[in-house]
Parts: sequence; C-alpha cells; structure tokens
Amino acid sequence: MAFDIAAKRVYEPPEKADGRRVLVDRIWPRGVSKKDAALTVWLKEIAPSDELRKWFGHEPERWPEFRKRYRAELDANKDAVAQLHGLLREGKVTLLFGAHDEAHNNAVALAEYLEAQA
Repeated sequence: MAFDIAAKRVYEPPEKADGRRVLVDRIWPRGVSKKDAALTVWLKEIAPSDELRKWFGHEPERWPEFRKRYRAELDANKDAVAQLHGLLREGKVTLLFGAHDEAHNNAVALAEYLEAQA
C-alpha cells in the first residue's frame, strides 16, 4: 500500500489538497500563528534530535549522513512513527517544515523513510 505523503513549508498557505497537516519540527516556526498553520497535529517527537539538527545545520554536503542518522533515530522512535502511520492510513498527510531549503530537510527525509515502509 503506497502512502499519499507530501512535504511543504509551513509558511505556504494551507490548501484542502494538503489532507492532514502535520508539523514535524521540534521548534515552532517563527512568525506563524497556530491558526495560520492549520495543523492537524504538531508531532515534535518525530523531529530529529537537537544534536542531529544542529550537526546537520542544513548543509547539503551533510545530507546523506543526516538521512542515515535520522533514519536510525526514527527506527528507535516507534510511537511517533506509529502515530504518523495511523494518520497515513486515513488519507493524505502533508509534512510541514520551517526550513528554507525545500530539498534538504527533515520532512523530506521523513517522507522518504515512510514511503520505504509502505
């Protein structure tokens, strides 16, 4: 069964096509109100550890190693992953992130991880 997953910046306006909107950052995004975010859930427990996030620093050359380390954290975080799987079984989920880099961020890595499990 394939999951319907998308990833987009939390700063983009919500759309009906987003399905369930899940913020997957540990830190609330600057300048976004809870109302404007239109979240289904803020699942900060699934975000990378502070240590991993700081090490990565959104440096593209660290992307392959970041994905590997984050997958290991996700493998050990069964409750949060199970919560996301539950949402995915109900329909489309859009993983929201605050990073500027739309190709190298935890939401993209998380979507890859979930798709590999489908």
